[in-house]
Order: sequence, then structure tokens, then C-alpha cells
Amino acid sequence: MKALGYAMFVETYPHLEVEKRVGLRYKPDLIAIDPEGTFDFWGECGINSIRKTAWLLKHSGAKSVVLFKINYGVEQLAEQIRDEVPAKYREGDRLRLVNFVPQIIELTASRQIAKVSPDWYTEIIV
Repeated sequence: MKALGYAMFVETYPHLEVEKRVGLRYKPDLIAIDPEGTFDFWGECGINSIRKTAWLLKHSGAKSVVLFKINYGVEQLAEQIRDEVPAKYREGDRLRLVNFVPQIIELTASRQIAKVSPDWYTEIIV
């Protein structure tokens, strides 16, 4: 998922890095830090709790937070996040859920991932 997330966002964030410690409670799976040291992008892959998501939104200062999932009930997750995380921390399109299709492993198994096809995922703005 990290490779897929990286391929999806590296054009937008050319300074995107994988698993870089940033001195906070949590280490991001994907991170883009601007020259002033603030977080342009924070990506989380796989399982993470609502509590962690809320903490990231409240304390990281990231301009964009994306949660990456595979074949997950993201509608239910989005509703739970909306119920538990105040709207002021989710303003605009700051928080997104990217849900890859169940066949994503087969689709990407025999190739390097340079570009992620739009039919490989759905995206929800929370």
C-alpha cells in the first residue's frame, strides 16, 4: 500500500518520503514536509484506530491526511470518523480515505508501480 500511495501522490508532493520519523507520537507511512518544516501530506496505510486518526488531525498540523485501505468498509469508517472527530479538524478535503479494490495485489504483483489507475481505487472525502 505504501508503494501505491507513493505512486499516487509523488507528482503532487515531489518531496514525499516513506516511513520517516518526524518527532511526533506517530511515525507516518508517507510524509511530505515543506521547506518550513510543516507537513504538506501525511499518509497512513492499513490498520489504524479512530483515536490515532483523530490525534493526527488535531496535532500533526498536516495539510492533507490520507488513509489507505484495501477492500474495506470505508463508508462506515467515514461515518464513524465524522461522528467522533469534530468538523473543524476535517475542514475541506483535508482527510481522505483511499480504498483499493480487492484485486489490487494481483493487479500490481508483476510490475513496478509508476502510476495508479483510477479504476484501482475509490476515494472519499471525510
